[in-house]
Amino acid sequence: QLQASGGGLVQAGGSLRLSCAASGRTFSNNGMGWFRRAPGKEREFVAAISWNGYSENYSDSVKGRFTISRDRAKNTVYLQMNSLNVEDTAIYYCAAALSSAAATTTRGYRYWGQGTQVTVSS
Repeated sequence: QLQASGGGLVQAGGSLRLSCAASGRTFSNNGMGWFRRAPGKEREFVAAISWNGYSENYSDSVKGRFTISRDRAKNTVYLQMNSLNVEDTAIYYCAAALSSAAATTTRGYRYWGQGTQVTVSS
């Protein structure tokens, strides 16, 4: 299972750090990703990291503001979110990829966490 945490309410321009901890099995050889779903919109890709951390992918909307990282020993993935704006308001989901790559589409993921709410106020 994947457990996302770290969401909350923050003012525009602020920062949050999301965590995604795996339990019950290890995902150390899987790519890991973050997705989000804003109200009234479809789930969209945010960021992904390869199994060894050497490859990262970001959506254009978060590139330069968000950073994905992982601690394989702790079976945990992080999403550091800086310079948040109201358009970043969404439920954020972590997921484990089918492969070891930093996949960028939902079809590339098999295991999903329950989501954590991020709300950015203006």
